[in-house]
Amino acid sequence: MKKFAGDIKEYWYFCRFMAKTGLKAEVANSYLNWIWWVLEPLASMAVYYLIFVNVLGRDQPYYLVFIYTGSVIWSFFERCMLYDVQAVRLNRDIVTRAYLPKPMLVISNMIFNDLKMLISAAILLLIFVLSAVPVTLCMLYVIPLIVLLQLFVLGAGLLLMHFGVFIDDLRHALGIFLRIAFYVTGIFYDLTKVLGETWGRILIAVNPMAFIISSVRDALIYGKAPSFILLAVWTAISVILCIIGIRLSYRYENTYAKII
Repeated sequence: MKKFAGDIKEYWYFCRFMAKTGLKAEVANSYLNWIWWVLEPLASMAVYYLIFVNVLGRDQPYYLVFIYTGSVIWSFFERCMLYDVQAVRLNRDIVTRAYLPKPMLVISNMIFNDLKMLISAAILLLIFVLSAVPVTLCMLYVIPLIVLLQLFVLGAGLLLMHFGVFIDDLRHALGIFLRIAFYVTGIFYDLTKVLGETWGRILIAVNPMAFIISSVRDALIYGKAPSFILLAVWTAISVILCIIGIRLSYRYENTYAKII
């Protein structure tokens, strides 16, 4: 862990540079440039709203804020996971020609997606104001929940990066898993209303992304505090995943170059 902290300090500029370069490259040949980063989440939200508002959102207060919040958080998680599982292979030239602590690949991608999430968060703020959602102190609980999101994504991403080197089929399996997870996380509906209070709460408790999204919605929209027990449990689990992922990546980093 001491080496990891030192590497973050030493390679932080590189991580930021990779993130900024990735943002520029993504829209380099696009006519609309960075506007796509705004249109993408807005288009997803519009589709969900038009399809589900009359089916599942009729009795859901502030449904536009509800689905956009879930969409933004899930998109960040999904993009990170799909990249991390093949992070070493996608950066083959860097990995095989120069030394770079492999966790930096995951961190630079997180910075890249964090910047995109900030743009979406600005749009969320606008929708929030236009929807006249009441402002409460409970909104401050979003801060520890976003910290939990970052820790969980880092830990899960490091593990996917490691095993993705050795198991090429993992990226295909991950794609299937994410499609299933999307529907059991409650992106466009309240799990407690669809599955019932008991089963909905159980699913939220055992699904970290469902817990994070549900808790952020509760804090932003309904003025409710998250479950502090679940917050502590998932934070502890996320820290453990980070430690395991960091140790694996440093232990096998010389093996990665040989395999790819």
